[in-house]
Amino acid sequence: MNQNVHRVSVEIGGTEIEFETGRLAKQASGAVLVKAGDTHVLATATAGNDRDVDFLPLTVDVEERAYAAGKIPGSFFRREGRAGEKATLTARMIDRPLRPLFPKGWRRETQLVAMPISVDHVHLYDILAMNGASAALMISEIPVPVPVGAVRIGQDEDGDFVVNPAEELLEDARLDLIVAGTEEAILMVEAGAKEVSEAEILDALDIAHSAIKSLCKAQHELREKAGKPKIEITPPQVDPGMYDEITTRFGADLDHATSVEDKLERQDATNALEERIVAEFAGDPESEGYEERSKAAALAFAKAEKDVIRRRIAVDKKRPDGRATDQIRDISIEVGVAPRTHGSALFTRGQTQALSVASMGTTREEMRLDDLGLRKQKFYWHHYNFPPFSVGEAGFMRGPKRRDIGHGALAERAIVPLVPVLEEFPYTLRVVSDILESNGSSSMASVCGSSLSLMDAGVPISAACAGIAMGLIKEGDDYVVLSDIAGVEDHLGDMDFKVAGTANGITALQMDIKISGVTFDILRDALEQAKAGREFILGKMNEVISEPRPELSEYAPRISSIKIETDKIGMVIGKGGETIRALSEEFEAQIDMQEDGTVLIYAQSGAQGDALVERIRQMTKEVEVGDEYTGKVVKTTTFGAFVELSKGTDGLLHISNISPGKRAETVEDVFNRGDEVHVRVVEVDKERGRIGLRLADDPEIAGKTAEELTTVGTGDKGGDRPRRGGDRGDRGGRGGRGGRDRDRDGGNGAYRRDRR
Repeated sequence: MNQNVHRVSVEIGGTEIEFETGRLAKQASGAVLVKAGDTHVLATATAGNDRDVDFLPLTVDVEERAYAAGKIPGSFFRREGRAGEKATLTARMIDRPLRPLFPKGWRRETQLVAMPISVDHVHLYDILAMNGASAALMISEIPVPVPVGAVRIGQDEDGDFVVNPAEELLEDARLDLIVAGTEEAILMVEAGAKEVSEAEILDALDIAHSAIKSLCKAQHELREKAGKPKIEITPPQVDPGMYDEITTRFGADLDHATSVEDKLERQDATNALEERIVAEFAGDPESEGYEERSKAAALAFAKAEKDVIRRRIAVDKKRPDGRATDQIRDISIEVGVAPRTHGSALFTRGQTQALSVASMGTTREEMRLDDLGLRKQKFYWHHYNFPPFSVGEAGFMRGPKRRDIGHGALAERAIVPLVPVLEEFPYTLRVVSDILESNGSSSMASVCGSSLSLMDAGVPISAACAGIAMGLIKEGDDYVVLSDIAGVEDHLGDMDFKVAGTANGITALQMDIKISGVTFDILRDALEQAKAGREFILGKMNEVISEPRPELSEYAPRISSIKIETDKIGMVIGKGGETIRALSEEFEAQIDMQEDGTVLIYAQSGAQGDALVERIRQMTKEVEVGDEYTGKVVKTTTFGAFVELSKGTDGLLHISNISPGKRAETVEDVFNRGDEVHVRVVEVDKERGRIGLRLADDPEIAGKTAEELTTVGTGDKGGDRPRRGGDRGDRGGRGGRGGRDRDRDGGNGAYRRDRR
């Protein structure tokens, strides 16, 4: 064995997770292959050149490879392209817990790459990628001080928690919870749930943190074997003298500027004060050292601004916009704001506004998934858009960013447990939330807007769903939990905790913690305060619309269904699909034939759908005495007219019955080929394979039951055909009826026509 290859392993949830380094990607700053079963993920960390920027230049990429699951990409080019949703969400989950651990002042271009190279569809690669990225940082020279472990907690229908459950279990799991953290504390939570309680969430977090500690211990062990010396870095220091002078001389001005309630006015006031202070401390722009003095003044001002806002919230219990800690901003709700859409809602909370619009389509319009997971399609999804004008800025709009994808997935996860199953409501559903204004918690506004728009569309979701974002300011042992945080509280706070759910429980959860001192008591307080806020918002929503509308929008497609025998599927489809195409064109509808004989019909109106259902029912049911049909005359003879009751099935309307009350000389005096006629079945002779008809409005059969009709007769006595001119040749041979051969099939009680 190569002495440079090092391995450590740890058992988590009954599965061995192995970390290996020294065999693959050796030129990266750190490279680790993480294995669980036959799922293998290569994770690398690389430090590049220094950049003159005032932010952390960290990039995280997850590169899915179709070969990992034995697939060929489904795109036109048959190669991987832009990262899909799963890869993007995994990259965000790697980024969120690790970013706060980088030291201030680290300005080297840094990239983390996770690449699944084998997937067994039992052990999900996202958890391995998160652990692998941390392990790669640990053995590299990049100065991240502590490792991060990640684990998934599932909960089955019996309420039992499962650590790192198999992929199949998650399809019906009550809880799918991903937790990342250090040995000291939890840093990130991402969850989807089926209305679970706050207590269950806390229990799952406790179980997760125990597993995280074991994963962190394994990463420490790997670093001891293969770690590189860490680069030493000196974080930028705030000039204490400059800071003291700013807080002393400009303290009142700073307090006033940061207390303006309106977001944009507060930003303008704060920016103007910063420009004035920096200009005073930096001095003459042409003088030596101006750039350094400007940066130092800006750094000191930023700290002074942060300290005054945090102190005001934590000590004075006064938020930037004047609210109490548990107070929700003013809420305004409208539904049906876009009249030609299927369902729409405008949800406004303070200076955050979301326009959510629901659209319904057929099951053929589902989203097809081309990733490494087991799921191949989904019939409900949410798209979130954050245009720059929502925050008063101008910028490029070139498709969704990672943040947009992440927020959309969170809102989708919140609603999924409430959407009816396809068997009960066979529609594909898409909701789009466009953020028109933003001052914090726009993803939770889109959750509320999604729920409202679906109810406005008449989608029978099981309950209304609302979301709220919680914050935290912690100074020493004192802390304050904030409900419905605004943008500045998110930026300067210690926690962003988003909770969505119904009155019965939580359906989605997302938490990012920036400090290590968040205890379970704090999390318990945050969850309880979030529950109260969620219930308040649900009350506001119920005042506008409390349940799904009883009828779908007039502009929404109507879906009807009928179940037929599987041996009749071919009859509905027809040769080469001619029958089903003809029906689709006639009724302006889409017909979706399922293998079990379920026929889904998508029509523009309920009347069209009902008419098509009736047509298919007539086509596929066994003909019985008393049935009524509107059919076309397909052939006239000297003794009567053959009427097509359904595709391939004709009945005979005898000449004596084509004109009630008087005798017609010829069939053509009354009917010609192609005429529509409303008839009623009065005879079904399965042995002879014949069906006898009478006109539905014939007074002789009016009001008669099926039993009574059997005594009426068809006018065709003993099967003898009336002859004109004594010549049977008028009818032609049995093989020459207009290109149709008729075989009497006693098994189905009908004249069958075969085109040859």
